[in-house]
Amino acid sequence: MTKTKIAVIGGSGIYDIDGLENAEWAAVDTPWGAPSDQILTGVLNGVDMAFLPRHGRGHIHSPTTVPYRANIDALKRIGVTDVISVSACGSFREQMAPGDFVIVDQFIDRTFAREKSFFGTGCVAHVSVAHPTCPRLSAACLAAAIDAGITVHDGGTYLAMEGPQFSTLAESKMYREVWGADVIGMTNMPEAKLAREAELCYASVAMITDYDSWHPDHGEVDVTQIIQTLMGNADKGRDMVKRLPDLLGATREDCPHGCDKALEYAILTGPDARDPALMAKLDAVAGRVL
Repeated sequence: MTKTKIAVIGGSGIYDIDGLENAEWAAVDTPWGAPSDQILTGVLNGVDMAFLPRHGRGHIHSPTTVPYRANIDALKRIGVTDVISVSACGSFREQMAPGDFVIVDQFIDRTFAREKSFFGTGCVAHVSVAHPTCPRLSAACLAAAIDAGITVHDGGTYLAMEGPQFSTLAESKMYREVWGADVIGMTNMPEAKLAREAELCYASVAMITDYDSWHPDHGEVDVTQIIQTLMGNADKGRDMVKRLPDLLGATREDCPHGCDKALEYAILTGPDARDPALMAKLDAVAGRVL
């Protein structure tokens, strides 16, 4: 049994957690640079919590410039065990309407301008992301959303685009009709991949703000409309989050799906050939196996 520490990475519109006891913002240094912001830590219903605003307070980072490696390293470094991503997304499905939540279980990664791994020359590793989210953690998010009275969909494929522009009509139709994606966003990749490399359980909650540009009755994405829906979703998201500690508990067993053992056989570079400088940077992320 280990102590549970839940981290929430808040997307657009969510910049804190309601009801935290002993709440404190603190800077965390990482060998990958500074995280998006300081991390808010505290206790909620007897469970340790952490909150990191993905874009920084004031929304200073674009989806491309979010320091994803620093964010995940910082969370691992302070003892986080479970990471829950909440983010604004567009919908490709009529039944996944603005204001609904989707518990994401798959990704299509179309980002191209971001560092996607902690590993590389000097220490090569390959982790499996066949199932990129943790079923146990996702189930807790589903239960919390239902308990909060949120219309929530269990399962969906998230198309991660580079941005910061929204999709063209042709792209939106391709993602929906040909590729079979359910929602579209700009921030869950490489975040989910890095969480897996760091052996952290990861769940993704997509908060629907719009129908992207494919919907004939809604036209192109309207930022004003998105912001209006975003504010309502943010309130729902905070309501969902405050229910998670009771569902997950103050202590936890090993992940039954192996998220916390993802590096067990992933590192291919022999000990004698590993780059000492890179090894030093991996102290938090991969310290268990190195």
